[in-house]
Amino acid sequence: MRLRKLSTPWLGAAMAVLVLFAIGAYVLTTVSSAAAATTAGCGKAPGLSSGTHTIQSGGKSRSFILRLPDTYNNTYAHRLAFGFHWLGGTATQVASGGTDGAAWAYYGMLSQANNTTIFVAPQGLNNGWGNSNGEDVTFTDDMIRTIENALCVDTTQRFSVGFSYGGAMSYSLACSRPTVFRAVAAIAAPGAISGCSGGTQPVAYLGIHGINDNIPSGRSLRDRFVRNNGCAAQNPPEPASGSRTHITTAYSCQAGYPVLWAAFDGGHQQGPVDGCAGCESGARSWVKQEVWRFFSQFGSTVPPTTPPPSTPPPGQQNVLIAGTQSGRCVDVPNSSTTNGARPQLWDCHGGTNQRWTYTTNRTLTVYGNKCLDATGGGSSNGTAVIIWDCNGQANQQWNLNANGTITGAQSGLCLDAVGSGTANGTQLHLWACHGGANQQWSTRT
Repeated sequence: MRLRKLSTPWLGAAMAVLVLFAIGAYVLTTVSSAAAATTAGCGKAPGLSSGTHTIQSGGKSRSFILRLPDTYNNTYAHRLAFGFHWLGGTATQVASGGTDGAAWAYYGMLSQANNTTIFVAPQGLNNGWGNSNGEDVTFTDDMIRTIENALCVDTTQRFSVGFSYGGAMSYSLACSRPTVFRAVAAIAAPGAISGCSGGTQPVAYLGIHGINDNIPSGRSLRDRFVRNNGCAAQNPPEPASGSRTHITTAYSCQAGYPVLWAAFDGGHQQGPVDGCAGCESGARSWVKQEVWRFFSQFGSTVPPTTPPPSTPPPGQQNVLIAGTQSGRCVDVPNSSTTNGARPQLWDCHGGTNQRWTYTTNRTLTVYGNKCLDATGGGSSNGTAVIIWDCNGQANQQWNLNANGTITGAQSGLCLDAVGSGTANGTQLHLWACHGGANQQWSTRT
């Protein structure tokens, strides 16, 4: 996308007051700082440099452009921010800022970040984000793991923004990786065209949309997180056609999970300019300040789930996995080693069929060669959990979360005791995370 550079008239004083009032409303949601949750790359020489990198993901060669701060310090835990391109766009256009240059690089975030942030511009297959079978979410997982093993990142400070198809991809990550990303921004997202696996947990969400750009689709995406984030329902004002401005509304939501809605008088644009009909200029647009202010309000908090460091976490090798509600262990019936055997709850006895290891590849293995697996690569409620030969696919990858849940890396759904059962023989499946005791697990030696 080439951004046109057109002049911008002065804004009226009344509109300036309105925008400042809206900004003030959500700055008050700032979360206080605490100790950063750091990665394996902290304290060692950087294993990646700025530039284009290629990795294998899902059996395909995928690439991304990385930008380290000019003053990168391996003892400082940096934010990690992704910028996803639009349909037909490229990672290079995001990383360079197109015709607007550095002022719009990474959707303008680079110019705002003051060397606090590592930026990533991923390249989509066929210049889009179709996310077939979750492959683009898996690609994001793989990028995060690669970057965090090589560089010093604050795992509570991961963000994603994108325009159009890239906005849909950011929305997809909000749905499927709510405990990985602290906040996302979707600019002119045309709907959930990159999918929404999971989509039941809170994530800080910023939606930006033009009133002449099928705005009901943007409202629909926003409203998912209005619900998830426990926000008070409201009908936010939107600018009139011909007003040449934007209106930002902050919802009243549960602490730490704000929702912000910015509607503007315009069409399908990533860099609208107030006071100028149809103008497109990232360099002069209010969007970059709005996005960065939204992301940078968050301090380091108790981290949600993250991909594992370079070695299995201590205490998660050859362990029992016990249900909090039942007190019983995840058990392979009759010590079966047959592909497709379905784990169950059973009295804990410490046998090899109850001994699990969480690996560096985020698999949960039993017997050393069988992996916990979402049958058929399923990502819907009720998908059976089985054991299968380890194959490295995303449906065999799991996140062991700080809140006691175990979520599928592909689906974002929780490991769940069927029907909240607690008896011997209760089977396990995937289900939308809801915080119930039948989705809580702990490890024992």
